[in-house]
Amino acid sequence: MQMQRNSLGQGIGRLIAIAVAAAMLLMTASAQALEKIRLGKSVPHPFTFTPAEIGTETGIWKKHGLEIEVFGYGGDAKMQQGLASNAIDMSLGSGPGMGFMAKGIPAKAVAAFADAPLSMGLIIGSKSPVKKLADLKGAKIGVSTNASLTYWLTRELSRRQGWGPDGIQTVPLGRLPGNIAAMKRGQVDGFVMSASVGYRLEKTGDAHVLLSFGDFIKDFHTHVVFATNKMIAERPDQIRAFLKAWIEVIEFMRKNKDETLRISSKITKLPPDLASREYDAIMPMMTTDLKFDAPAVKTLLKSFVELGILPTEPDPKVLYTEEFIPASR
Repeated sequence: MQMQRNSLGQGIGRLIAIAVAAAMLLMTASAQALEKIRLGKSVPHPFTFTPAEIGTETGIWKKHGLEIEVFGYGGDAKMQQGLASNAIDMSLGSGPGMGFMAKGIPAKAVAAFADAPLSMGLIIGSKSPVKKLADLKGAKIGVSTNASLTYWLTRELSRRQGWGPDGIQTVPLGRLPGNIAAMKRGQVDGFVMSASVGYRLEKTGDAHVLLSFGDFIKDFHTHVVFATNKMIAERPDQIRAFLKAWIEVIEFMRKNKDETLRISSKITKLPPDLASREYDAIMPMMTTDLKFDAPAVKTLLKSFVELGILPTEPDPKVLYTEEFIPASR
């Protein structure tokens, strides 16, 4: 009887050991199955780019077999250099940044995820003589880099006011700290950035939001997802998985405001009241369709020529593809 008990105990022990080993193997296999994507952001902090971090914290990327490693840049031009050198696989950038594709950057836009620029504001320093829209003629406005979204919006606003694209002077200043410092020193009258930055500076009395670009520009793709040609050729399934997961992240954000703000505020560094204000203003521009809208693309194609980015309108096929966008559900 004792021998039977020992034999039974040993058998149970072996079963437990096998089960533990199997569980460890499954965990290891699961970890190994995750496909890493190096994801660039043209600017690190905007709310519109926080789905990258929200997808990680909620486990949505992992659910789709992905691990996302995020890299922040100081504007579209610098991020495009990252795509060109294959330092990143995919990126979150601007619609105007698609013009780089026609200049030979080995990448394409694979999805459009934010439409009219509701998130972008023209922020004017408290010491600037600029008090109203008409005062902007001849003003110096900070942008991240030339040919970036902030650059395009400033020049497009100037053109629409009848001053030509150079009626407002653009000064490339890189990331946010450089823009704020130049504004406080009086080197520029203000700068273009997420309107939430202006909300924060209004509280300190350093600046105010003169206008939202979404009030002036309607048919537009503010933000798009890029993928390198190497990624497109070698890892198309991962691009599809990324876009499918991205849609799920946006749907989560729409349904879970409090949790979205808890996670996103770690990136935007906004206090609760301003974070809530930004969420309400920006979520309407975030789309889950991801398709490129013909009027918006037309605006971009024309802008490349009008603003001197390209000599002629490029073939749209060079700029983007919709082949990886999930089918409508």
